Amino acid sequence: MSDELEVNSVPAEDAPSMKEFEEQINKSLHKIEEGTLVKGTVIGISDTEVTVDLGYYAEGIIPLEELSNNPRFSIKGDVTIGEEVSGVIIKEDDGKGNILLSKKEADNILSWEALKEYQNNKTILKVKVAQTVNGGVTTYLLGIRAFIPASQLSLSYVEDLDSWVNKEIDVQVITVEEDKNKLVLSAKEVEKEHAAEEKLTKISHLPIGLVTKGIVEKLAPYGAFVNLGNGLSGLLHISQIANKRLKTPGEVLKEGQEVTVKIINVKDGKISLSIKAVEGNAEVSENVEAVPFEYSSGGEASTGLAGLLSKIKLS
Repeated sequence: MSDELEVNSVPAEDAPSMKEFEEQINKSLHKIEEGTLVKGTVIGISDTEVTVDLGYYAEGIIPLEELSNNPRFSIKGDVTIGEEVSGVIIKEDDGKGNILLSKKEADNILSWEALKEYQNNKTILKVKVAQTVNGGVTTYLLGIRAFIPASQLSLSYVEDLDSWVNKEIDVQVITVEEDKNKLVLSAKEVEKEHAAEEKLTKISHLPIGLVTKGIVEKLAPYGAFVNLGNGLSGLLHISQIANKRLKTPGEVLKEGQEVTVKIINVKDGKISLSIKAVEGNAEVSENVEAVPFEYSSGGEASTGLAGLLSKIKLS
């Protein structure tokens, strides 16, 4: 038996290269300056601070007062071990060999860029209403205080703002002015889009040939708009009102009048109606709400919602 000690060597492919050693050493010794934006991983949370591994010669410390602008922020509830955070260096040495960071300052730098992207992309975001103020409510998005005017909270009139506090709502960013520290959100725009999508869904399922009753809601030189119920209206063109030539729809129709109409076309989210096409023995549906959600044959009636949405510009 040999007296020589056996040494377990690390396989060459697993051993760090000299270049990797140099990069790690250089990074650990790299001096960083105040005002620098850095990233790190949360490795510790206490009641007063968050400890961050920056991969440098010292750990980063984010004091409680530098974590968030949101007064409802909870250091134990809103920060988790292992998450990546950004911070701006406010002091290279806190006297204990640590680097003091401000997440609030980092949020201010990074958040405005993201908020502009949200606005451009009309991204739908979920926020919780924080408090009421004159003319609306406030919340926080990416650490930035945001204002939601009362007129932008809902499609319907909002009378009691206090009832919205602590409520989670979907919003879109409608105003981003970093130089004025101004961020305005709208829940109404989200509701408007949802309502438009719901309406298009209903329209896309209407079968051509359906005979139903409706109420004339508006007269125009070229025809009449008929309320079919279920939030839907269709156009009754002047040429489809009677079997004789009319100069104006008002010759035979008046607003508020009940009429029996036939759906003759559904295209690009619009419903075309006819009185002329209603047969004498036609089965009449009292309203379109009772219509089964199924498509009738024909290219226009089978237009899908995705196709309709691509053609309709939602205002």
